Amino acid sequence: MNSNTSRPVPRANTGSAALNWLSDTLLWLVQIERRFDPFFRPILDAVLRDPLARLTTAMINAQRPNEGLKIAEERLMPGEEEFVDSIIASFQQQMRDLWKPGGFERGGNTKTQGIVRAEFIVHDGLPQQLRHGIYAQARSYPAWVRFSGPGPYITPDIDDVGFMSISVKLMDVPGPKLMDDEKFTQDMFGVSPPTFVTPDVRANAQLQRQSLKNSQIFYFLNFQRPHLLDMIMQGLWTKTQSSPLEAPYFSCVPYLLGEGQAMQYSFWPKSSKRTPIPRLPLRPPDDYLRAAMVASLQTADVEFDVRLQLQTDPHLMPIENAGVLWPERLSPRVSVATLRMPQQLFDSPAQMDFAKRLSYNPWHSIAEHRPLGNQSRARKRMYLALSTLRHEMNAIPHFEPRGDEVFDSRQ
Repeated sequence: MNSNTSRPVPRANTGSAALNWLSDTLLWLVQIERRFDPFFRPILDAVLRDPLARLTTAMINAQRPNEGLKIAEERLMPGEEEFVDSIIASFQQQMRDLWKPGGFERGGNTKTQGIVRAEFIVHDGLPQQLRHGIYAQARSYPAWVRFSGPGPYITPDIDDVGFMSISVKLMDVPGPKLMDDEKFTQDMFGVSPPTFVTPDVRANAQLQRQSLKNSQIFYFLNFQRPHLLDMIMQGLWTKTQSSPLEAPYFSCVPYLLGEGQAMQYSFWPKSSKRTPIPRLPLRPPDDYLRAAMVASLQTADVEFDVRLQLQTDPHLMPIENAGVLWPERLSPRVSVATLRMPQQLFDSPAQMDFAKRLSYNPWHSIAEHRPLGNQSRARKRMYLALSTLRHEMNAIPHFEPRGDEVFDSRQ
């Protein structure tokens, strides 16, 4: 079986029959809700989502001490490296449990919906404050863009938690990189909620321990270290998706924009088109999201607006807590580039397999865009370890693309 083929979520394995039943039942209820979500969710989003997000953010901030940090200033967490060790160990064990040699998939953002050819076009006339790194001058970069589902499982689209991700690999980026395994790339990441599922690496280690038991719900719902507000924030944006090309994506974690200046970035679809989800409230095809991508790119170009949001308040727009939504009232998102995906065919087996050859890491980066915060510091070592394991188990060497790869004579 193709390892990217959809299959049911594994049953919970907590060691307790009662907890297994509770976890599996709650997941089943979420999956049922996903089939009815599109019939009422648009009006709820329009009326309630933003006010609820502001209220939840205020409640999260009320629990946080003001650490007195400066703009773009980082601070190591006590025990940070041990938490990263735990995260890596959990992911590696889960990957070995889920996949066989030759068919290893990524530990997170696992299901490949598609990898498409793109162009990242930096706008002319940007304010001087934004002209750093890849935004220093108006130009275009070739790119490979991978759209994916949440992971760690590869499930039918209607059975996932309503979360999507984007990974953008720019090529022909000059200058020395923070990791030396790739010489000419700059990697960018986004997920469909604007805050990360865990606020820091301590919480991330907790989540991955529950994920090993296929019982992620107990990361949010437990008596020792609950994360109810984080669950609410995620729930405001996770929903039944119509197409990977029709949702915004958020970096959730900050990066430098030149020395002493921090920012987050986001990708916003320029079209308001929404592809109907087939068969609802009955069961849609397992891979309807990929089918929607194929249909869109067969007939037209697709563009995303790339926006930057500068950090202007070190407490309300934190570096070390990825669960806090940076408020636009303090710093609006500014359009700086266009991510254009030309009309194309991308779903050939060879091109889908190409996604397995690529390694994305936020530290494939020039110094002007150094990743910031404990989650990003963790990702440097974590992504490298998991990518190395995946490539070794699949007997595929690391590969740095140039942008001229061709997989289908029709391209």
